[in-house]
Amino acid sequence: MFSAEHCSAILEQIRARKPLIHNITNYVVMNNTANALLAVGASPAMVHAVEEVEEFVALSQALVINLGTLSKPWIKSMRIAADAASGRGIPWVLDPVGAGATELRTDTATDLALLFRPACIRGNASEIMVLAGTTADKPRGVDSTRASADAIEAARRLAKSTGSIVAVTGAIDYVTDGEQLIALANGHPLMARVTGLGCTATALAGAALAVEKDRLAAVAAGLSFLAIAGEIAAEKSPGPGSLQVHLLDALHQLDAATIQRRLKIVA
Repeated sequence: MFSAEHCSAILEQIRARKPLIHNITNYVVMNNTANALLAVGASPAMVHAVEEVEEFVALSQALVINLGTLSKPWIKSMRIAADAASGRGIPWVLDPVGAGATELRTDTATDLALLFRPACIRGNASEIMVLAGTTADKPRGVDSTRASADAIEAARRLAKSTGSIVAVTGAIDYVTDGEQLIALANGHPLMARVTGLGCTATALAGAALAVEKDRLAAVAAGLSFLAIAGEIAAEKSPGPGSLQVHLLDALHQLDAATIQRRLKIVA
């Protein structure tokens, strides 16, 4: 079962191996995501051109696909990259940003999840409930209208139907393989005032999956890196602007002693 020691060991492996993480992500978070991956010791690449994604997947240790700023050319790139990753046994992570808000987003997320079987699907409660086929309130754009606990059973069903580890993030993060459930209570409310930190969590889960075969533990670790760093950053930050700076510093300085002291596993 997931523990502080396991979480620390995964972080050590990222820093030792410096995995290359291929991101097809949105314009809003590219800089934040790349810097967060660098801060934990991974190597980020933002590659989305349809002409090169298949070739680049082959060079990478993990793939992260994020639907934030969706367009038809990017959808084509996402499908090619996900197919290549699946075919090569390279773990890939799906962030179904805004699933349920529009037909295009819902259909794209559903197709990617069912056709190419991601190692992990990370979303908010509304997104996960939509992908699981559960009736949910329409999300407010890309924001959830439901608490993360509301999506636990939907997450279990989605994990069983796709074979993916499913993570629902919110005030408490839930990670499940359809049977086991890990609940993590780290983080700080100020993190919700910075755009794209959910996307950053997805990328860090990808970095952890690149070095750890236990997918449930890897996803829990990736989410924990960000949440613990967010707590530390919030303690030093009067507002969201400074939080972003302190967050990168906290990720860079994160160590086993800090994880042991702060990690909050509640179930």
